[in-house]
Amino acid sequence: MIKAVLFDFDGTLADTAPDLGHALNRQRTARGLSELSIAQIRPQASAGSRGLLGLGFNIKPGDEGYESMRDEFLAFYTQRLCHDTCLFPGVDELLDQLEKRNIPWGIVTNKPARFAHPLIQILGLAHRLACVICGDEITNTKPHPEPLLTASVKMAISPSHCIYLGDDIRDVQASLAAGMQPIVARYGYLGSEQSPETWGASYLIDHPEELLAYL
Repeated sequence: MIKAVLFDFDGTLADTAPDLGHALNRQRTARGLSELSIAQIRPQASAGSRGLLGLGFNIKPGDEGYESMRDEFLAFYTQRLCHDTCLFPGVDELLDQLEKRNIPWGIVTNKPARFAHPLIQILGLAHRLACVICGDEITNTKPHPEPLLTASVKMAISPSHCIYLGDDIRDVQASLAAGMQPIVARYGYLGSEQSPETWGASYLIDHPEELLAYL
């Protein structure tokens, strides 16, 4: 029996790609490069600064200049944190239904708390959820199971009674390692080169409200 639902944030609950992409494109235009389209940006949006800087500048952690590029990216993102970001269509209706059924829900994200908590507040979710676990609030981030297990403890609900909905292969890996039931949000960013059908999830959904069929 499912007693709780946990969600990834970027690409699952909220469409944050436009504001993340704006920060990246500010960096590119400042260096004389053309802007990338939102279609190019979306697949890397779930990977945050690491994925987007890799896309925009072919640079990765450990490379010379990466840290300064990351700091600049995050500064730009902070200035425009929730300009075009919004909940995906159907998410609010899904949350309404969970609440009507007395099924608690929470957010488990690799996003740092200084970005996640303000966004959750602005989007009107802060008073509704049972827990929020951010990437810099625990020792290990997804695909490690620690953040999901931490959420399970906070809600006092066994992992085996939880669903985790995400849009990245790391979400499925973390869910399986934690003993939760993984479901893929196929409407999300899907950053892996592997087809989401091969990730090992229990189900895949094309719209948030389809999750209700599995409860």
